[in-house]
Amino acid sequence: MKKSKYYTKSYRMLTLLVMVLFIQLGCKKDDNNVSKGTPVITAIRNYVASPGDSLLSSVGTGKWVVISGRNLKGALSISFDGVKGAFNDAWFSDTSAIALIPAVIAFPSVPSDKLNTIEYVTNHGQTTFSFSIVPPAPSISGVSNENANAGDSVKINGFNFFFIKKVTYAGVDITGYRASNDGTNITLPVPAGLTTGGTVSVTTNSGGDTSAFIVHNYTTGVFNNWDNINTYPWGSDTKNSSTDFPGNNGNYNVITASNLAPNNFEWYAGGRGVNMGEGQWVPAADINAPLSSYAVKFEISVPKTKPWTNGSIYVAVNYSFNFIGVYTPWKNANGSTTPFITDGWMTVTIPLSNFRKDNGSGDPVGSITELVGASGRNGMNIWFINDTSKPVTEFTAAIDNIRVVKIVK
Repeated sequence: MKKSKYYTKSYRMLTLLVMVLFIQLGCKKDDNNVSKGTPVITAIRNYVASPGDSLLSSVGTGKWVVISGRNLKGALSISFDGVKGAFNDAWFSDTSAIALIPAVIAFPSVPSDKLNTIEYVTNHGQTTFSFSIVPPAPSISGVSNENANAGDSVKINGFNFFFIKKVTYAGVDITGYRASNDGTNITLPVPAGLTTGGTVSVTTNSGGDTSAFIVHNYTTGVFNNWDNINTYPWGSDTKNSSTDFPGNNGNYNVITASNLAPNNFEWYAGGRGVNMGEGQWVPAADINAPLSSYAVKFEISVPKTKPWTNGSIYVAVNYSFNFIGVYTPWKNANGSTTPFITDGWMTVTIPLSNFRKDNGSGDPVGSITELVGASGRNGMNIWFINDTSKPVTEFTAAIDNIRVVKIVK
């Protein structure tokens, strides 16, 4: 019996010693995988290796990079020019880390001591590495009002408007412009004396971009401007009042609706739309171009006293609901809603790739030919439709310069 007790105690002691040994070995193994010293950065490389050496001497925003060095595990934050980038420390080793440089860095507001730096902070120290972070070439996405009057303030919208060297508007050099800190827009007055339309261009230290579209243009691709081009047989009211809709240039059209029941698709009711005859949507020579390269455009003005909160503007092809481009600016991307008004007039852009079948809620249209026919010519309608489950008490909007134009080079 004594021997049995002895062996039992010895077995328990041996088991305990083995467990302690494994715990110690595990701790040592973990210690080998966790950085202890101050992080050190030695180089920045392409995330996807290019032919030859992928070592970088500079990089633009919005890029994934590989940070090489020592003691990189345990990262808490990685900042580029003082702006935190995205990363997942689970991907890291002690000598390599992968991070995404922020897409937008407000370069003009970056403190001088943060400019061209990478700050790497871990749970065991931090370091700063000098590295050139440069904005990419500028990219123009649009102009707030492409047909504004001389002296009116407009915005060129886009990205990477930093360290600007030159801005032109319809061929005229602009000097009195103001760029936003985040590089997404440039505010300028429309120059006087424009007699013909032209492109918009922005040149920076990183490169330049010129718009595919033309500003101050009242002829190219125009279906209706209520002045000298009019394919408008019937619908709503033509007006010319700068009191009701300030900033207008000549005649325009007013679409109105009131007391519309939910899901009211009566486009033919008085005042609810513009119904135009046949026009050239896309030149025959460009009929096989991608749908995304052309767009329906028009200027719109929604009074501050009558915000738009429900219903949609439908762009239709020749009185048909088969293919519809829908415009609902009061709807936000996250599903919330915001009453929509304009500060004067603004340009609306609906790419042909946004047109969908079955009242605008079905599958995308497959081609320009499917949308408007092989000739590229067809009629156009712009209607206000209450396609929601709530009634529309009142809707008022002025529109002008309806056109289909190229938006991608």
